[in-house]
Amino acid sequence: MQPLQNAGYDRAITVFSPDGRLFQVEYAREAVKRGTTSIGIKCNEGVVLAVDKRTTSDLVESTSIEKIFKIDSHIGAATSGLVADARALVERARIEAQINKITYSEPIKVETLAKKLCDMLQMYTQNGGVRPFGSALIIGGIYENNCRLFETDPSGALIEYKATAIGSGRHTAMDVFEDNYKDDITLNESIELALTAINESTDHETSSDNVEIAIITKENPEYTKLSQEKVQEYIDNIVTKQDEEKTKDEE
Repeated sequence: MQPLQNAGYDRAITVFSPDGRLFQVEYAREAVKRGTTSIGIKCNEGVVLAVDKRTTSDLVESTSIEKIFKIDSHIGAATSGLVADARALVERARIEAQINKITYSEPIKVETLAKKLCDMLQMYTQNGGVRPFGSALIIGGIYENNCRLFETDPSGALIEYKATAIGSGRHTAMDVFEDNYKDDITLNESIELALTAINESTDHETSSDNVEIAIITKENPEYTKLSQEKVQEYIDNIVTKQDEEKTKDEE
């Protein structure tokens, strides 16, 4: 019996396979793919972050599940993957933001924060005795009236997007963005697009109980989490529009 191709090469984070792969990093990416769907969209008016925070049991208090976080007054993050790892990354991001504010007396740039976080993620791919973080983050914010949106990877790679998704529904959500995202999209349209993407990429009914949305706008560059009532209002608007389109098609 021939040994498996990756036999032995997935036992240490510092060992490359003969074909140049780090299996532990790939396993960490799989942990992200198994997480719930998180979404980020930027537009001319601001940045929208949305997460699916479905519960596995009716006994779980949905308010106790946190997948979207305030990093600084002008920056937020949506996570997917291992919850404990995500919390550690968010805590590190908050510390970096405060260090920058204390040292330079100014808020940290969104890109600078994302790079610092990815530097740490990368260090966890080349040191023995540690493992990669099994979480990915979508980091969005506004600095000097510019909207920025970045996605991190367990390897430490960093990519800037106009609209992106992480988690189990990534492929479906990205298809929705490819078909519907426009450069001149408004903030309200961005929120509705985020909810549509979550609805398309999940197998349960989308409601304000299992979706959270946060926005940061140029008009008010402060991280703001929308109330359940406001989220439900957006969901109802989408349902109404879909019903109207069905009626037109039938006619």
